[in-house]
Amino acid sequence: MKPNVSDTKKFEPLAARLRPTSLAEFVGQAHLLGPQKPLRKAIEQGVLHSMILWGPPGTGKTTLARLMATQSRAHFIKVSAIFSGVKDIRAVVEEAKKVREEKNQATILFVDEVHRFNKSQQDAFLPFVEDGTLILIGATTENPSFELNSALLSRARVYVLKRLNDNDLIDLIARALQDKERGLGELSIEFPLELQHMLAQAADGDARQVLTLLEIIADLAGRDNQLTVTKELLSEVLQETLRRFDKGGEAFYDQISALHKSVRGSSPDAALYWFARMIDGGCDPRYIGRRVIRMASEDIGNADPRALELALNACDVYERLGSPEGELAIAQAIIYIACAAKSNAVYVAYNQAMSDVKNQGSFEVPIHLRNAPTKLMKQLGYGKAYRYAHDELGAYAAGENYFPENMKPRNYYQPVSRGLEIKISEKLAYLRELDKKEK
Repeated sequence: MKPNVSDTKKFEPLAARLRPTSLAEFVGQAHLLGPQKPLRKAIEQGVLHSMILWGPPGTGKTTLARLMATQSRAHFIKVSAIFSGVKDIRAVVEEAKKVREEKNQATILFVDEVHRFNKSQQDAFLPFVEDGTLILIGATTENPSFELNSALLSRARVYVLKRLNDNDLIDLIARALQDKERGLGELSIEFPLELQHMLAQAADGDARQVLTLLEIIADLAGRDNQLTVTKELLSEVLQETLRRFDKGGEAFYDQISALHKSVRGSSPDAALYWFARMIDGGCDPRYIGRRVIRMASEDIGNADPRALELALNACDVYERLGSPEGELAIAQAIIYIACAAKSNAVYVAYNQAMSDVKNQGSFEVPIHLRNAPTKLMKQLGYGKAYRYAHDELGAYAAGENYFPENMKPRNYYQPVSRGLEIKISEKLAYLRELDKKEK
């Protein structure tokens, strides 16, 4: 006996059943799909181009690609870069050519996780994108600038999809609860709005996640198809869910960037928040510890040398105690360096020195600065006329030059007027005055 289509559909996950069938049903992304927006107009007119859809999970990348194919009456092929190779690409191209010849129909190739393709696989698309055999729509959660080669990026426009806000997800929950055919409308679920907000927050901007969680809740309905959602029930469902944190992806680099900038901006509270976010998401504390050491040198430097020492000690404490006790030491270091006097003078000086080294020739070490461990080297004049600083007044050889002879002396290090660097600046100014008098 042939199964009823509507009964078969009930076995689909809620997220699949509620997948939008028109732009009117699409939730979020108003910056791309709002009235009169170029992408919306292109979709409505059926005039498409190759593109990369970049955004977090559950923001509608696959759905949007399907809507484009439907609206433009194009043949739709979906492949996953995780499981596909060059052989699969060739098969897709042959299918697209056949569709164009027999049906005079364009083909949209949707590549999920397109960043997983290596360079040769990405290059395999290019001739067929250029000659119109394929309209490529790639979906990625990773920054295309880092993950896709320039040749592919030059032939596809990048559209950034944003995580859905709580109101978007509340609208989606309401649709699921009310739709009798595709949603949960056959159930009687009492779901207070404040608890819907809790569910939306737990989903963290992911439409698929919120519908999956809602379906788990719905499965708890009794035989009478009735359910009242309480805070206790919701907490039980949510307790195993994790906030989105991809330690190899864009969210990872965004969060470590936010932590670094919070420290640099002397905001210990914000720095502590981002540290907690990363730890909560599963980031290795050792990685954060290494970055804290970098911050101590780059943004505090000699304004407070204790910052580097504390950062190193925090990492050592973590190695000794492990998690979670050791994480407190890293938090202590983060708070200290966020509150410390700031200076990037060492960072700037180092970069300027490296630039000179790379852009200028390999100047020889001046004879008077060379070491002379052998008799021959002494006969050649190595170390001759070197002034031993400890024998000079104030242990400073005023007027001495330590740069190569063919290079004009540089003042890379410019201490700031904060913290210990105030004293360092005063000392350097005094020594330079001595140099001027010697000349």
